[in-house]
Amino acid sequence: MNIGQASRRSGLPAKTIRYYEEIGLVQPSRLENGYRDYSAGELDALRFLARARSLGFSIEECRRLLSLYSDKSRASADVRRLAEAHIVEVDAKIAELQAIRAALARLVSACHGDHAPDCPILDELAGSAA
Repeated sequence: MNIGQASRRSGLPAKTIRYYEEIGLVQPSRLENGYRDYSAGELDALRFLARARSLGFSIEECRRLLSLYSDKSRASADVRRLAEAHIVEVDAKIAELQAIRAALARLVSACHGDHAPDCPILDELAGSAA
């Protein structure tokens, strides 16, 4: 199948598929005319990548997961370790976002939101908060 068909079937933009090819995550064959030819296995890999990326796995984590996926002698413990490490990263991001939200909520509650020009939100952003 061509890249347009692979895009429709995987849910990934053609540009993303080309990028994945460029960095070696997928390797479609080439037809005599130079067009990419995606096999059913490559389509499976693209769908796998789309799902893994939607769960926030990095490109390098996806590379490792694809390697594990294609290795039928893999240990599921290896996959689990990778997923557990990703949970730790996600938890750290959640904590960071919660801290940002709390800081923004404090700033919003300090702002009177009236017609006066004084604004603690802008003061904080400018680094001049008292």
